[in-house]
Amino acid sequence: MSAEPSDVREELGPEGELNGTGESEAGQFGALLPETRRALLRRLAVGQAEGRAPSLTGAVIRDGKVAWTASRSGSGSGSGGGAAGGVEVQYRIGSITKTFVAVLVLRLRDEGLLTLDDPLGKHVPGSAAPEVTVAQLLSHSSGLAAEARGPWWERTPGSLRQESGDLFEGDPRRLPAGRRFHYSNPGYALLGSLVERLRGGQPWDEVLRREVLEPLGMIRTTLRPQVPYADGWAVHPWADVLLPEPAQDTGLMSPAGQLWSTVEDLGRWAAFLVRGDDRVLSAATLAEMRAPSVPPEGTAWDGGFGLGFQLVRWNGRLLFGHTGSMPGFLASLWIDVAEDVAGVVLANCTSGPAVSAVAADLAGIVADREPRIPEPWSPLAGPLDEELLALTGPWYWGAHPYVLRLGAARALEISLLSGPGGRASRFRAEADGTWTGLDGYFAGERLRVVRSEDGSVSHLDVGTFVFTRGPYEPAGPVPGGVDAKGWRGR
Repeated sequence: MSAEPSDVREELGPEGELNGTGESEAGQFGALLPETRRALLRRLAVGQAEGRAPSLTGAVIRDGKVAWTASRSGSGSGSGGGAAGGVEVQYRIGSITKTFVAVLVLRLRDEGLLTLDDPLGKHVPGSAAPEVTVAQLLSHSSGLAAEARGPWWERTPGSLRQESGDLFEGDPRRLPAGRRFHYSNPGYALLGSLVERLRGGQPWDEVLRREVLEPLGMIRTTLRPQVPYADGWAVHPWADVLLPEPAQDTGLMSPAGQLWSTVEDLGRWAAFLVRGDDRVLSAATLAEMRAPSVPPEGTAWDGGFGLGFQLVRWNGRLLFGHTGSMPGFLASLWIDVAEDVAGVVLANCTSGPAVSAVAADLAGIVADREPRIPEPWSPLAGPLDEELLALTGPWYWGAHPYVLRLGAARALEISLLSGPGGRASRFRAEADGTWTGLDGYFAGERLRVVRSEDGSVSHLDVGTFVFTRGPYEPAGPVPGGVDAKGWRGR
């Protein structure tokens, strides 16, 4: 196979709308700069050439919109649709499928049909692993076997595994549940069965199409390939020759990695995963899903796993997303929330190209060369709550100076005014007049405004921590009291 490209296509037009939320001011600056586009195309080309991929297709999503797409193919590497790769061509996306299954499960949680602490057996009687929890399955901390029992499930028909009991050989547990990260493909097959059970026996992919794909406009994401789609290949390790790979219907294992998609559809997916969509899942729930759920393995503290998402640190940036592989295909999606940029790369070969590195680098190139322009500051909307405004400013936990700030929707933020450390958190307003911590030390804790008998504000109670207007005031409501003589000099 020639290393010279016979088909190089790059989309250089203006950014296209992906999520229907309207164009932000940062997006009004149009397409990427020519120098940035060339750097992106070169990175994709190097990935295709050095990885010896029949085709490599990539995209960058910025500010919730597709900012750039390109495809690079070698001669003689056609697809099932008669094209040699491209933004409209489907590739198998492997384990990126798991992110879709995770969203379906969190929809069930947000609807009140399950909790993350529920054991699987509560909802799926007769399951091969009834004691593991929904959260453990999502975060790969269930301790279940990494793979379904043989033969190799990715290359054999799903008819070989028709029931849950067919997924495992003997005891499905390899490690104690909830203790360590241990990637489990059958674990996501069980989650697919959970979705089907709680949706009245409907196939999980039909639930996905109706509840997620159609609302997000992802019409080119399907369980089985639709023309045009790329053929899957194996590339000989020591010669430039190809071998076709099978594309089996994996049946019960399909929630672990069977979906087909395009870079443009995955761009829509990336935009949703950052912003949310109330028709599908809220931004708050998606943020919960990308929080680390299990400790990292060994000494490699540069990666972890949330509820359905991989978490990595790449060149100093925090990314979330997922990688994928199936016989004949590789895929990667990485998202930088801080810069609101994502990279997607799809390849139609079993091994070779470093698609994860290329996708992360595509996002990094844009973030480095064209840093995100922040949203303009604007004053709070709506009538001003004078009592709430009066709470802002300095507060003291003992002698530690903190500051309380007011945000939109009556949100509060408390942070150390100066010095190292501190216990900063953001708080969401509740209907009962309290606030709930969203992050940091006080995540999940309550903030209450405590008043004196005359109605004036006495102090703030934040998870039993008492914050007063002055440091250790003698008459202040400080637990344990304050020395009656107060502060003194030498």
